Amino acid sequence: MVKRPPEIDPQTFMKEFMRLKRGSVTRRHFLSITGLAAAMALADGVAKPLSAAQNSGLGRKVTLATWPNYHDPKTFEDFTRNFGVEVDVSIIGSNEGTMRSLDMGRNWDIIVPSQYAIAPYVERGMLLPLDISLLPNFDASTHLDRHLNPGVIGGVRYAVPKNAGTTGIAYNRKQLYPISSWRGFFDTARNEASGHTIVHDYQLTTIGNALVALGHGFNSCQPAELEAAETLLMEVKPHLHSIDSDYQPAMRAGEAWLTMCWSNDAYQMSRDSDEIVYNLGSDGGEIWTDFFAITSKAKNPRGAYALINHLMDPRTAAQEHLCNGATIVDSRVEAYLPEEMLGNVIVHPDEARLTPLEFGIARVMTDPIRAEIMNRFRSAGG
Repeated sequence: MVKRPPEIDPQTFMKEFMRLKRGSVTRRHFLSITGLAAAMALADGVAKPLSAAQNSGLGRKVTLATWPNYHDPKTFEDFTRNFGVEVDVSIIGSNEGTMRSLDMGRNWDIIVPSQYAIAPYVERGMLLPLDISLLPNFDASTHLDRHLNPGVIGGVRYAVPKNAGTTGIAYNRKQLYPISSWRGFFDTARNEASGHTIVHDYQLTTIGNALVALGHGFNSCQPAELEAAETLLMEVKPHLHSIDSDYQPAMRAGEAWLTMCWSNDAYQMSRDSDEIVYNLGSDGGEIWTDFFAITSKAKNPRGAYALINHLMDPRTAAQEHLCNGATIVDSRVEAYLPEEMLGNVIVHPDEARLTPLEFGIARVMTDPIRAEIMNRFRSAGG
């Protein structure tokens, strides 16, 4: 017997619809939480099987762990329609969170690691060496070395680039004066933006940006410098709205005025509202590249290859970029994007603005002192 759909108020429906539109949640989640899945089942009698999957040899489902607001759900729907394979998406807010889940026995077919995380995953035997012949849409010649090289460990390719970006400062210009440094971010959080500030639930950027605000390197693992960063974070903790890597809903609703922000989120928010401004820290911060990788315990590696190959088609990749606003890593994609996006300074900052920024390094991901600091920061009273 199919249960009738639960009632849902209009505000919750629109909130979940906007999360679906941004790619924060899957279509399955949206249909389930809004009751539309049950309504469709009532209309149809029973759920329809994925008939094409029986003939494709790619399985019935591919599982993917990825970042908030990172995909156009239509690209997954197109994949399902073309191949008959469902895409089951989990949203994770940090590379450390993905590794913890894998350590605890949770698994996905595909993960989306940042460049510095690939080596630690490989050291733990968590990634499958890639057979590039199964990814005909991948062309190494159309990528820069800085986006390619982190995916190769010991001469073996374990990951292919998805896109790139920066980590900076987003603020509501109607509530706050311009903020262009991490020192300014933490000063404002403790004053004008008290109660309206969000920091990432992610030790790399939260600790790294605190270090930069104090004049230290983003990747520092020096105990004395980390101690100073912890002191700063503990001082700001009572002033925070939240510790959350999915900060778009609060910023869009006006509940938060200031947040640590990935450039793809900044593009999406500034595209929809002229109140939200994005600046890179003049004193430093992060530049990053994200990759597709297949886990060593993938239940459906054939389906995983097919999905990655689908997403690396330049036309599909362009569709993703138009939705998420990340920086292009495959030069072929440019032909499918409008000039206004190619010239957008959030998506494609000039080299001078990138100069103070640092790529995260592998050691930072597994440094025990940084992990302990982040745990204490999360659990400290506000």
